[in-house]
Amino acid sequence: MESKTLNKPSSSDGLKRIDGHLKVTGGARYSAEFNVAGLTYGVLVGSTITHGTIKSIDTRKAAAAPGVLAVITHLNCPKVPGYQTTTPSAKGPLKIFFDNKILYNGQPVALVIANTFERALYASSLVTALYSAEKHHTKLTDNLSKAFSPHDDNEYKRGVPDAWKAAPVKLEQEYLLPSEVHNSMEPHAIIARWDADDKITVWDKTQGVKDTQNSIAQTFKIPVENVQVNSKFVGGAFGNALQVWPHEFAAIIGAKVVKRPVKLILSRADMFTSVGYRPHTWQKIGIGATVDGKLVGISHQAVGQTSAYEDFAEGPADVSRQLYACPNVSTSNKIVSLNVGSPVWMRGPGPATGTFALESAIDELSYALKIDPIELRMRNYAETDPESGKPFSGKFLNEAYKLGADNIGWSNRSPKPGSVKKDGWLVGYGMSGGVFGADREPATVRATMMADGMLVLQTAVSDIGPGTGTAMVSIASETMGIPTGKIRFDMGDSSLPPAPQQGGSTITSSVGSAVYLACNDLKEKFHQLTGDNGNQPDYIQILKQHNLQKLEVTTASKAGAEVDKYAMYSWSVHFVVVHVNPATGVVKLDKVTCVADSGRIISPKTARSQIIGGAIMGIGMALMEEAVIDHRYGRVVNGNLADYHVPVNADIPQIEALFVNKPDFNINPIGAKGMGEIALIGMAAAVANAVYNATGKRVRNLPITPDKLV
Repeated sequence: MESKTLNKPSSSDGLKRIDGHLKVTGGARYSAEFNVAGLTYGVLVGSTITHGTIKSIDTRKAAAAPGVLAVITHLNCPKVPGYQTTTPSAKGPLKIFFDNKILYNGQPVALVIANTFERALYASSLVTALYSAEKHHTKLTDNLSKAFSPHDDNEYKRGVPDAWKAAPVKLEQEYLLPSEVHNSMEPHAIIARWDADDKITVWDKTQGVKDTQNSIAQTFKIPVENVQVNSKFVGGAFGNALQVWPHEFAAIIGAKVVKRPVKLILSRADMFTSVGYRPHTWQKIGIGATVDGKLVGISHQAVGQTSAYEDFAEGPADVSRQLYACPNVSTSNKIVSLNVGSPVWMRGPGPATGTFALESAIDELSYALKIDPIELRMRNYAETDPESGKPFSGKFLNEAYKLGADNIGWSNRSPKPGSVKKDGWLVGYGMSGGVFGADREPATVRATMMADGMLVLQTAVSDIGPGTGTAMVSIASETMGIPTGKIRFDMGDSSLPPAPQQGGSTITSSVGSAVYLACNDLKEKFHQLTGDNGNQPDYIQILKQHNLQKLEVTTASKAGAEVDKYAMYSWSVHFVVVHVNPATGVVKLDKVTCVADSGRIISPKTARSQIIGGAIMGIGMALMEEAVIDHRYGRVVNGNLADYHVPVNADIPQIEALFVNKPDFNINPIGAKGMGEIALIGMAAAVANAVYNATGKRVRNLPITPDKLV
């Protein structure tokens, strides 16, 4: 069946989100909204120091408060089997309530459980601890000398090291990206209920119910089939729900202690410390070219922060290996251990950080060479993968450049910074490219045609908001030849056939291929019943004739030999027009155009939404987002949605989302590639480049706030 391809034009332009009505009417229930009998409520207590040990912890007043059922600390926490199997010094995820060590500010030191949330919250304020504080380190730039490579492959060389230094035109600059916090609308939440000593059910915010199921089973040493994970709806995650966090284990431990279900919802402050963020990262780029704009060499160094207990590295410098045809490239990805919570993947992990530096440097080089930024990129266009030498599975980035340039009115751009004004505001144009690996993971789908003609598709994928169900229904409708209203897509349930976690822009490629192949297998079973392979089956009539209530197939799908033949990427180009007030430094976006080269567009409506959402996140990265730490205390000082600024409607102009829309059947039979990451990757650099074109001021330290322009 892999030889078949879904090559008909998409007919789903007007298809509404299949979950849209539930979401806008409040009918969609998220993890914290399920009614579970006997429910209790947990609230975490965080440490008030940044590094040291707990000398003593007093829980007596909290335990005696009205409605309190338990107060759990490292002193009375039941042994967690999985915590005992590693050596004490081994690095890895934080073991909650395991010992008296404090490794970051806000680290959970107690869990208070009560019969109402309000009582648990009040009692949590009564827990007091005495600490033995030690010197902490939270500032990345003061600790760059301590950087190390966590993996052997983090150092890369192609051609002659530092060849850029001998180029006729060259530059070297440093770029700084602050920590960014996911800040999704739905905070992390879990309800945990033990159904037996070795059997548990959880309602959890997760991007992968199967991964969460396996993690819980391994940590508590119970059979994986005895762990039921439900995640029907996820109110945004952007990467921070790709792993099981300490608060989830805390709720599970708490439910074991009180022998009742426990609901635990993180506060906004906890969202800044306990479930990851995009790591604060320093980068240095050296880049050189000939006078006619051919790249001679690139050196790209990146150092990101990680926690003291876990090595997290996202590899920002890797983009310099991939984007351009450059013969001499050296990259280095290192990390620094600090007294902060662990970072985690955040939309476009690695390339989103790396392209800010690389695409800013390319823009700087274009001015030094007096060559148009698009022309400079085209002169170094990679026809084959610069890193592996393999042909691309599909690449139409050159067409994306033209689509975007025409739409934004790039011909109106002045090559002289600060030379154009409109109504007293400086006007600037900027652009940037983006790249992200296009993968296909194993996925299994069960497809069942019911006697009434309803097609039921089932797989254990989660949906964090991109419209996964809508895309899958669209694929099934086209493949089976039935209306979308006769298709139901079940997901977010660990008892269903396995699927990958929703991350890395892989779901449409992976699960979509499984849906397509399962539908073809199901059609084939109908053809076998009738002996007719040429006509569209009448599913209801065939089932009736054979006295069947349903016909079912389960189909597994995975990548094949093509992964060894091709280099597989999705590509993007972002164009921005900004207006900058010369007196105040205020930046206003006038127009944004984003172009995606991500294969066949399965669901145009949700694809457009993906592009717009990613662009808005990139605008936030460029102009306002920054988690600020008071390094005297190691504490985040803007850990709320009032002081941590994110874009709102007033900040965002009309965003044009355009698509090359050419299928890539070398990756999968549906021709689609990932889009969620490239929607963001490169946007911050496009904004920064536009600001420079408007003002002549190059900001290399995000965010671009007015004080940096005045």
